[in-house]
Amino acid sequence: MESIVLEPFDSEYLGLLKTRVVMSAMSRSFAGTHHTCTADIANYYERRAIDGVALIITEGIVIHTSGDGYNNVPHLQTKEQAESWENTVSKVQATGTKIFAQLWHCGRISHPDYTGGVSIVSSSNKKAEGINRQNGKPFGVPRTIELSEIPEILKMYVDAAGNAFKAGFDGVEIHMGHGYLIDQFFDSRINNRNDAYGGSVENRCRIAIELISVLIDKYGPGKVMIRISPSRYMNGLYEWPELEEMLNYFIPKISEIGLRLLDVSCAAADYYQTSGKIIRMIRKQWDHFLIGGASLSLSQADSEIIEGLLEMVTWGRYILANPDFVTRLKTGKELRVLTDEIRSILY
Repeated sequence: MESIVLEPFDSEYLGLLKTRVVMSAMSRSFAGTHHTCTADIANYYERRAIDGVALIITEGIVIHTSGDGYNNVPHLQTKEQAESWENTVSKVQATGTKIFAQLWHCGRISHPDYTGGVSIVSSSNKKAEGINRQNGKPFGVPRTIELSEIPEILKMYVDAAGNAFKAGFDGVEIHMGHGYLIDQFFDSRINNRNDAYGGSVENRCRIAIELISVLIDKYGPGKVMIRISPSRYMNGLYEWPELEEMLNYFIPKISEIGLRLLDVSCAAADYYQTSGKIIRMIRKQWDHFLIGGASLSLSQADSEIIEGLLEMVTWGRYILANPDFVTRLKTGKELRVLTDEIRSILY
Protein backbone atom coordinates (compact mmCIF):
# COMPACT_ATOMS: atom_id res chain seq x y z
CA MET A 1 0.00 0.00 0.00
CA GLU A 2 1.35 3.40 -1.00
CA SER A 3 1.70 6.11 1.60
CA ILE A 4 -1.02 8.76 1.55
CA VAL A 5 1.49 11.23 3.01
CA LEU A 6 3.58 10.98 -0.16
CA GLU A 7 0.68 11.41 -2.57
CA PRO A 8 -0.48 14.78 -3.98
CA PHE A 9 -3.07 16.58 -1.88
CA ASP A 10 -5.62 19.10 -3.17
CA SER A 11 -6.30 21.57 -0.36
CA GLU A 12 -9.34 23.82 -0.44
CA TYR A 13 -7.23 26.73 0.80
CA LEU A 14 -3.69 26.01 -0.40
CA GLY A 15 -4.42 24.41 -3.75
CA LEU A 16 -2.72 21.32 -5.20
CA LEU A 17 0.25 20.22 -3.09
CA LYS A 18 2.79 17.63 -4.19
CA THR A 19 2.76 15.71 -0.89
CA ARG A 20 1.30 16.07 2.60
CA VAL A 21 4.72 16.80 4.10
CA VAL A 22 5.15 20.07 6.01
CA MET A 23 8.45 21.50 7.20
CA SER A 24 7.95 22.97 10.67
CA ALA A 25 9.40 26.28 11.73
CA MET A 26 12.86 25.82 13.26
CA SER A 27 15.16 28.63 14.36
CA ARG A 28 18.56 28.41 12.66
CA SER A 29 20.16 31.76 13.65
CA PHE A 30 21.96 32.44 10.40
CA ALA A 31 20.35 35.70 9.31
CA GLY A 32 22.48 38.34 7.66
CA THR A 33 23.37 41.90 8.51
CA HIS A 34 20.39 43.90 9.74
CA HIS A 35 18.49 40.62 10.33
CA THR A 36 18.02 39.96 6.63
CA CYS A 37 17.47 36.72 4.74
CA THR A 38 20.62 35.36 3.08
CA ALA A 39 21.61 33.14 0.16
CA ASP A 40 22.35 30.38 2.66
CA ILE A 41 18.77 30.57 3.93
CA ALA A 42 17.45 30.48 0.36
CA ASN A 43 19.51 27.38 -0.46
CA TYR A 44 18.47 25.73 2.82
CA TYR A 45 14.76 25.97 2.02
CA GLU A 46 15.15 25.35 -1.71
CA ARG A 47 16.86 21.98 -1.17
CA ARG A 48 13.95 20.70 0.88
CA ALA A 49 11.40 22.10 -1.55
CA ILE A 50 13.11 20.39 -4.49
CA ASP A 51 13.07 17.10 -2.60
CA GLY A 52 9.28 17.14 -2.17
CA VAL A 53 8.32 19.06 0.97
CA ALA A 54 4.97 20.57 -0.02
CA LEU A 55 4.62 23.34 2.55
CA ILE A 56 7.47 25.14 4.27
CA ILE A 57 6.86 27.22 7.37
CA THR A 58 9.90 29.39 7.86
CA GLU A 59 11.92 29.81 10.99
CA GLY A 60 10.37 32.39 13.29
CA ILE A 61 10.73 35.86 11.79
CA VAL A 62 10.64 38.59 14.43
CA ILE A 63 7.96 41.18 13.72
CA HIS A 64 9.67 44.05 15.57
CA THR A 65 13.03 44.60 17.23
CA SER A 66 11.32 44.97 20.61
CA GLY A 67 10.23 41.31 20.42
CA ASP A 68 13.62 39.72 19.70
CA GLY A 69 15.29 37.29 22.09
CA TYR A 70 17.58 35.27 19.82
CA ASN A 71 20.94 35.47 18.10
CA ASN A 72 20.97 36.31 14.40
CA VAL A 73 17.32 35.68 13.59
CA PRO A 74 15.57 37.36 10.65
CA HIS A 75 13.13 40.23 11.09
CA LEU A 76 10.24 41.50 8.95
CA GLN A 77 10.07 45.07 10.16
CA THR A 78 11.74 47.06 7.38
CA LYS A 79 11.56 47.28 3.60
CA GLU A 80 15.13 45.95 3.37
CA GLN A 81 14.26 42.92 5.51
CA ALA A 82 11.13 42.16 3.48
CA GLU A 83 12.93 42.46 0.14
CA SER A 84 15.70 40.16 1.34
CA TRP A 85 13.18 37.29 1.40
CA GLU A 86 12.10 37.65 -2.25
CA ASN A 87 14.86 35.39 -3.61
CA THR A 88 14.08 32.63 -1.10
CA VAL A 89 10.36 32.78 -1.75
CA SER A 90 10.73 32.69 -5.53
CA LYS A 91 13.20 29.78 -5.40
CA VAL A 92 10.87 27.72 -3.20
CA GLN A 93 7.76 28.52 -5.23
CA ALA A 94 9.56 27.62 -8.48
CA THR A 95 9.62 24.02 -7.23
CA GLY A 96 5.85 23.99 -6.67
CA THR A 97 6.19 24.27 -2.89
CA LYS A 98 4.16 26.73 -0.80
CA ILE A 99 5.98 28.85 1.79
CA PHE A 100 4.51 30.63 4.81
CA ALA A 101 6.38 33.17 6.95
CA GLN A 102 6.12 32.46 10.67
CA LEU A 103 5.62 35.75 12.50
CA TRP A 104 7.12 35.87 15.98
CA HIS A 105 7.23 38.13 19.04
CA CYS A 106 9.05 36.60 21.99
CA GLY A 107 7.42 38.69 24.73
CA ARG A 108 9.10 37.98 28.05
CA ILE A 109 11.49 35.57 26.32
CA SER A 110 12.98 38.61 24.57
CA HIS A 111 16.10 40.19 26.02
CA PRO A 112 17.48 43.75 26.00
CA ASP A 113 20.65 42.36 24.39
CA TYR A 114 18.52 41.78 21.28
CA THR A 115 15.90 44.54 21.57
CA GLY A 116 18.39 47.37 21.32
CA GLY A 117 18.02 48.01 25.03
CA VAL A 118 14.25 48.46 24.83
CA SER A 119 12.40 47.03 27.83
CA ILE A 120 10.93 43.58 27.24
CA VAL A 121 7.16 43.28 27.49
CA SER A 122 4.59 40.63 28.33
CA SER A 123 1.00 40.19 29.45
CA SER A 124 2.28 40.81 33.00
CA ASN A 125 5.52 41.55 34.84
CA LYS A 126 6.20 37.90 35.67
CA LYS A 127 9.67 36.94 34.49
CA ALA A 128 10.45 33.64 32.83
CA GLU A 129 12.39 31.15 34.91
CA GLY A 130 15.88 30.02 33.98
CA ILE A 131 18.55 31.26 31.61
CA ASN A 132 18.29 32.57 28.07
CA ARG A 133 20.34 30.00 26.16
CA GLN A 134 21.16 32.58 23.50
CA ASN A 135 23.28 34.79 25.75
CA GLY A 136 23.64 32.78 28.97
CA LYS A 137 21.87 35.44 31.01
CA PRO A 138 18.77 35.20 33.23
CA PHE A 139 15.52 36.29 31.64
CA GLY A 140 14.60 39.82 32.63
CA VAL A 141 11.54 41.17 34.39
CA PRO A 142 9.13 42.25 31.65
CA ARG A 143 7.08 45.39 31.62
CA THR A 144 3.32 44.79 31.54
CA ILE A 145 1.84 45.85 28.21
CA GLU A 146 -0.53 48.74 28.90
CA LEU A 147 -4.11 48.51 27.65
CA SER A 148 -3.45 51.49 25.38
CA GLU A 149 -0.50 49.63 23.79
CA ILE A 150 -2.48 46.61 22.58
CA PRO A 151 -3.36 48.23 19.22
CA GLU A 152 0.34 48.93 18.69
CA ILE A 153 1.19 45.26 19.30
CA LEU A 154 -1.49 44.17 16.85
CA LYS A 155 -0.15 46.64 14.29
CA MET A 156 3.33 45.11 14.57
CA TYR A 157 1.90 41.77 13.46
CA VAL A 158 -0.24 43.29 10.72
CA ASP A 159 2.65 45.34 9.35
CA ALA A 160 4.95 42.31 9.36
CA ALA A 161 2.29 40.28 7.56
CA GLY A 162 2.04 43.03 4.96
CA ASN A 163 5.80 42.90 4.48
CA ALA A 164 5.64 39.12 4.09
CA PHE A 165 3.04 39.38 1.35
CA LYS A 166 5.06 42.10 -0.41
CA ALA A 167 7.94 39.60 -0.44
CA GLY A 168 5.65 37.08 -2.16
CA PHE A 169 4.97 34.60 0.64
CA ASP A 170 1.94 32.35 0.13
CA GLY A 171 0.77 33.04 3.67
CA VAL A 172 1.76 33.81 7.23
CA GLU A 173 1.69 31.72 10.37
CA ILE A 174 1.26 33.60 13.64
CA HIS A 175 3.27 31.96 16.41
CA MET A 176 0.89 31.73 19.35
CA GLY A 177 2.63 28.88 21.15
CA HIS A 178 5.77 27.77 22.98
CA GLY A 179 5.53 30.39 25.70
CA TYR A 180 5.95 33.42 23.43
CA LEU A 181 3.92 36.64 23.54
CA ILE A 182 0.39 35.54 22.60
CA ASP A 183 0.80 32.37 24.69
CA GLN A 184 1.71 34.63 27.61
CA PHE A 185 -1.80 36.07 27.36
CA PHE A 186 -3.42 32.62 27.12
CA ASP A 187 -1.72 31.34 30.29
CA SER A 188 -3.39 32.34 33.56
CA ARG A 189 -0.20 31.51 35.48
CA ILE A 190 1.50 34.35 33.63
CA ASN A 191 -1.39 36.63 32.75
CA ASN A 192 -2.62 38.31 35.96
CA ARG A 193 -4.23 41.28 34.23
CA ASN A 194 -7.50 42.70 35.56
CA ASP A 195 -8.61 44.38 32.35
CA ALA A 196 -10.26 43.14 29.13
CA TYR A 197 -7.20 41.00 28.31
CA GLY A 198 -6.92 39.07 31.57
CA GLY A 199 -8.93 37.03 34.04
CA SER A 200 -11.54 34.98 32.22
CA VAL A 201 -10.83 32.51 29.43
CA GLU A 202 -12.57 34.85 27.00
CA ASN A 203 -10.42 37.78 28.06
CA ARG A 204 -7.16 35.85 27.88
CA CYS A 205 -8.01 34.76 24.33
CA ARG A 206 -9.03 38.27 23.30
CA ILE A 207 -5.73 39.50 21.83
CA ALA A 208 -5.43 36.35 19.70
CA ILE A 209 -9.02 36.65 18.47
CA GLU A 210 -8.56 40.32 17.62
CA LEU A 211 -5.34 39.65 15.74
CA ILE A 212 -6.80 36.76 13.76
CA SER A 213 -9.88 38.81 12.88
CA VAL A 214 -7.82 41.71 11.53
CA LEU A 215 -5.60 39.44 9.45
CA ILE A 216 -8.47 37.35 8.05
CA ASP A 217 -10.39 40.49 7.11
CA LYS A 218 -7.33 41.92 5.39
CA TYR A 219 -5.83 38.87 3.69
CA GLY A 220 -8.45 36.10 3.64
CA PRO A 221 -8.71 32.62 5.19
CA GLY A 222 -6.25 30.94 2.82
CA LYS A 223 -3.44 33.27 3.83
CA VAL A 224 -3.42 33.08 7.63
CA MET A 225 -2.46 30.17 9.86
CA ILE A 226 -1.86 30.12 13.60
CA ARG A 227 0.37 27.86 15.67
CA ILE A 228 -0.69 26.88 19.17
CA SER A 229 0.83 24.49 21.71
CA PRO A 230 -1.69 23.79 24.47
CA SER A 231 0.32 20.73 25.58
CA ARG A 232 4.09 20.43 25.30
CA TYR A 233 7.24 19.67 27.29
CA MET A 234 8.99 22.55 29.04
CA ASN A 235 10.99 21.14 31.94
CA GLY A 236 8.28 18.50 32.21
CA LEU A 237 4.78 18.28 30.81
CA TYR A 238 3.28 21.74 30.38
CA GLU A 239 -0.35 22.42 29.52
CA TRP A 240 -2.63 25.40 29.37
CA PRO A 241 -4.42 25.93 32.68
CA GLU A 242 -8.15 25.26 32.27
CA LEU A 243 -7.20 23.26 29.17
CA GLU A 244 -10.63 21.96 28.16
CA GLU A 245 -12.36 25.24 28.94
CA MET A 246 -9.78 27.10 26.86
CA LEU A 247 -10.15 24.78 23.88
CA ASN A 248 -13.94 24.72 24.12
CA TYR A 249 -13.98 28.50 23.83
CA PHE A 250 -11.04 29.21 21.55
CA ILE A 251 -11.47 26.59 18.82
CA PRO A 252 -15.14 27.34 17.96
CA LYS A 253 -14.39 31.06 18.20
CA ILE A 254 -11.53 31.04 15.69
CA SER A 255 -13.68 28.98 13.34
CA GLU A 256 -16.54 31.46 13.75
CA ILE A 257 -14.35 34.44 12.82
CA GLY A 258 -13.08 32.72 9.69
CA LEU A 259 -9.76 31.06 10.50
CA ARG A 260 -9.29 27.91 8.44
CA LEU A 261 -5.61 26.95 8.88
CA LEU A 262 -4.41 25.60 12.24
CA ASP A 263 -1.04 24.16 13.34
CA VAL A 264 -0.82 22.29 16.68
CA SER A 265 2.75 22.01 17.93
CA CYS A 266 4.31 20.26 20.89
CA ALA A 267 7.88 21.64 20.90
CA ALA A 268 9.99 18.50 20.53
CA ALA A 269 7.82 16.30 22.73
CA ASP A 270 6.15 12.93 22.33
CA TYR A 271 3.31 13.50 19.87
CA TYR A 272 0.77 11.16 21.42
CA GLN A 273 1.18 12.59 24.93
CA THR A 274 0.97 16.23 23.82
CA SER A 275 -0.20 17.61 20.48
CA GLY A 276 -1.70 14.30 19.37
CA LYS A 277 -3.91 14.37 22.45
CA ILE A 278 -4.87 18.00 21.75
CA ILE A 279 -5.61 17.27 18.09
CA ARG A 280 -8.05 14.57 19.16
CA MET A 281 -9.80 17.07 21.41
CA ILE A 282 -9.82 19.79 18.74
CA ARG A 283 -11.12 17.58 15.91
CA LYS A 284 -14.48 17.29 17.65
CA GLN A 285 -15.07 20.99 17.00
CA TRP A 286 -12.75 21.84 14.09
CA ASP A 287 -13.42 20.45 10.61
CA HIS A 288 -11.00 22.70 8.75
CA PHE A 289 -7.33 22.38 7.71
CA LEU A 290 -5.21 21.01 10.55
CA ILE A 291 -1.54 20.10 10.70
CA GLY A 292 0.64 18.61 13.43
CA GLY A 293 3.25 16.00 14.15
CA ALA A 294 6.51 15.36 15.95
CA SER A 295 8.99 12.84 14.56
CA LEU A 296 6.23 10.44 13.52
CA SER A 297 7.07 7.42 11.45
CA LEU A 298 5.60 7.30 7.96
CA SER A 299 3.03 4.68 9.00
CA GLN A 300 2.03 6.75 12.05
CA ALA A 301 1.64 9.83 9.86
CA ASP A 302 -0.50 7.88 7.39
CA SER A 303 -2.72 6.68 10.22
CA GLU A 304 -3.35 10.22 11.48
CA ILE A 305 -4.47 11.29 8.02
CA ILE A 306 -6.55 8.17 7.32
CA GLU A 307 -8.32 8.63 10.67
CA GLY A 308 -9.23 12.17 9.64
CA LEU A 309 -7.17 13.79 12.38
CA LEU A 310 -4.74 15.71 10.15
CA GLU A 311 -4.68 17.06 6.61
CA MET A 312 -0.89 17.30 6.49
CA VAL A 313 1.92 16.19 8.79
CA THR A 314 4.73 18.33 10.17
CA TRP A 315 8.32 17.26 10.67
CA GLY A 316 11.06 19.42 12.12
CA ARG A 317 14.32 17.88 13.29
CA TYR A 318 14.14 15.05 10.75
CA ILE A 319 13.83 17.52 7.86
CA LEU A 320 16.63 19.61 9.31
CA ALA A 321 18.93 16.58 9.54
CA ASN A 322 17.81 15.16 6.17
CA PRO A 323 17.54 17.64 3.28
CA ASP A 324 16.44 14.59 1.23
CA PHE A 325 13.78 13.68 3.81
CA VAL A 326 10.99 12.95 1.32
CA THR A 327 13.28 10.85 -0.87
CA ARG A 328 14.32 8.84 2.18
CA LEU A 329 10.67 8.24 3.06
CA LYS A 330 9.95 7.06 -0.48
CA THR A 331 12.95 4.73 -0.66
CA GLY A 332 12.91 3.51 2.92
CA LYS A 333 16.44 4.79 3.47
CA GLU A 334 17.29 5.30 7.14
CA LEU A 335 16.78 8.82 8.46
CA ARG A 336 19.69 10.60 10.07
CA VAL A 337 19.07 11.73 13.63
CA LEU A 338 19.72 15.39 14.40
CA THR A 339 22.96 16.00 16.30
CA ASP A 340 24.78 19.19 17.26
CA GLU A 341 27.28 18.49 14.49
CA ILE A 342 24.57 18.19 11.85
CA ARG A 343 22.71 21.20 13.28
CA SER A 344 25.79 23.36 12.79
CA ILE A 345 26.06 22.58 9.06
CA LEU A 346 24.34 24.81 6.54
CA TYR A 347 22.31 22.80 4.02
